[in-house]
Amino acid sequence: MTDAYYPDISPLKTGLAGRCPRCGRGKLFAGYLTLAAGCSSCGLSYDFADGGDGAAWFVMLFVCVTGVGSILGVEVAYSPPYWVHGLIAIPLLVLLPLLLLRPVKGVLISQQWKTGAHEGRRQS
Repeated sequence: MTDAYYPDISPLKTGLAGRCPRCGRGKLFAGYLTLAAGCSSCGLSYDFADGGDGAAWFVMLFVCVTGVGSILGVEVAYSPPYWVHGLIAIPLLVLLPLLLLRPVKGVLISQQWKTGAHEGRRQS
């Protein structure tokens, strides 16, 4: 009995697209951030996936640096009134994480599958 051949697909490509890390065709997510039970195309079970806080941490780090940098840059360059800061900062600090969280989570889960990473266990 031979196993099916699956091409070596980039975790970045499959994660950003929200596709199965093994075949690149089935959906990785059943909802906005909810993982599907498995791939509808190749049958890979997503039980290995540990979403954790990694994606949220990376997104938060990027958005905070970008957001605070933008706010400070606008303040130094133009010294606008506070309502302008609110007009720029609130959409930036709310929408950017919402746009980035799903693709980053997809990339981390795809990378986890590709490398065979799993939770650490003590050996007895």
